[in-house]
Amino acid sequence: MTARFLLRGQLRYLTDQGFDVAVVAGDDDGMTDVAAREGVATHVVPMAREIAPRADVRSLAGLTHLLRRLQPDLVNASTPKAGLLGTVAARLAGVRKRVYTVRGLRLETLTGRRRALMTMTERVAAQAATDVVSVSGSLRAAFSAATRFPEHRIDVLGHGSSNGVDLTRFGPLAAEDRRRARRELGYEDGDFVVGFVGRLTADKGIETLLNAFSRLATGMPRARLLLIGGLEDGDPVSAAAQRRLVDDPAVTWLGARGDPEAFYPLFDVHAFPSRREGFPNAPLEAAACEVPTLGLRVTGTVDAVVHGETGLLSDAGDRDGFFEHLREYATNPDRRRAHGARARQRAVADFSNRDVWSRWATYYRSVLA
Repeated sequence: MTARFLLRGQLRYLTDQGFDVAVVAGDDDGMTDVAAREGVATHVVPMAREIAPRADVRSLAGLTHLLRRLQPDLVNASTPKAGLLGTVAARLAGVRKRVYTVRGLRLETLTGRRRALMTMTERVAAQAATDVVSVSGSLRAAFSAATRFPEHRIDVLGHGSSNGVDLTRFGPLAAEDRRRARRELGYEDGDFVVGFVGRLTADKGIETLLNAFSRLATGMPRARLLLIGGLEDGDPVSAAAQRRLVDDPAVTWLGARGDPEAFYPLFDVHAFPSRREGFPNAPLEAAACEVPTLGLRVTGTVDAVVHGETGLLSDAGDRDGFFEHLREYATNPDRRRAHGARARQRAVADFSNRDVWSRWATYYRSVLA
């Protein structure tokens, strides 16, 4: 998933810059496409996503054997399980430079024994690495606070983000094209369209979104909710919420799509009540399309959205605040459009994917030097 989506285009860029890149993943789903699209070598070493001691030992042995054979100058490992196994295996294999990229902090929404175990694995991954990179400033602070790993030893490249946004793919539509596309979905001129793009899970705040939209629609019959994304068994939303996605005539749920760029420009506001992030891509993609984001003041999102400038943020758990901000955008189109325009300017200035890729290439060269 990381290679297919979170590093789209970056691997090809690195090969064009003279790096010899190999991707190692836990399964072969989509790896043929990654190899063809990015021009990289691919390898599969089975890895369980959850803690599984026996399987993890086999994975560690397999990764160590592979890295001894490949003899890379640098390994970049990320996500909790692959980050842990990858950095430890690289150390055992004698890889000189080992980068742990922190893309998110899963432990933020865990408690008890699971949180303690996840905290330990994050710390071990960071200690096994020679260098640590966080994809956002707020994530760097949260990671350091949770693991007690020194914050000054964690780098953030530029303004953050792991891959930036493709400005040739995501952008606003001309007024007539936007009107035509909205009509094809059954929307009328004057409808207020709230959009969501992402995995439909509890952590993504789907319950908060549905609650706020229901309150808005009570006083605004022309409010519409458009969701792009698939349901997941892990961290599922409630059965009642799932029924609402299907039964509510004001809600359009299109499932997982490979063309989100076709839908962002149709939103009046992008709703993103996620409970935890590293540096979320969806707010950047919406911003590139001149759509402001309505989110929560949580790790990662505070880096992607500038409150009162490119969107509006409410405190985590404050459902009333999230609803009030949604109503603010629904009733104040001038402010909504101003925030959307500023969001686009910021995306272009700070988060072009080619600029982010260039920062990574420069970083790798500096680490290797």
